[in-house]
Amino acid sequence: MTAMPQDAGPPTDERHAIERLRRGDIGGLETFVRQYQLRATRAAYLIVRDRQLAEDIVCDAFLRCYERIQQFDTQRSFGPWFLRAVVNDALKAANRRTRHVSLNRRSTLDSPTFGELLASPDPGPDVQAQFAELRHEVQEALERLTPRQRSAIVLHYFVGLSGPEIATELSSPLGR
Repeated sequence: MTAMPQDAGPPTDERHAIERLRRGDIGGLETFVRQYQLRATRAAYLIVRDRQLAEDIVCDAFLRCYERIQQFDTQRSFGPWFLRAVVNDALKAANRRTRHVSLNRRSTLDSPTFGELLASPDPGPDVQAQFAELRHEVQEALERLTPRQRSAIVLHYFVGLSGPEIATELSSPLGR
């Protein structure tokens, strides 16, 4: 028995999940939550620097995805569409936070570091030691950036956009 070649477009699991969502079956989100929740939360965290807020952004994005699935172009992959929405929401949230100083600011001592958030859930001690210094340097560099600059990094490394696409997405000239 020979395998049938797949046509271009999203993988079968993704197409099936989209079909379920379009029929109003919220259970179709399960595929996408499994595949994108951690990655989306990491992307949002890189921009907002608050784990709880990042998780809230991702939950809201999944629900909005369910509500707006009819607008999704089924010839495209779900991941970039969804991650763009998460990045945009995170950037908006980060901008709101810089305008409003909370009097009930939570201590960041119990929040995970950037390195901890990016680390695999079960790396060995040798892997952790090997990348600890690099994670620290990346974390320090990201802390010096604005939320808008961090969102450009996330759009490039998490969503896979090119420089011109990022400039368009952020309504900013290339190189700014």
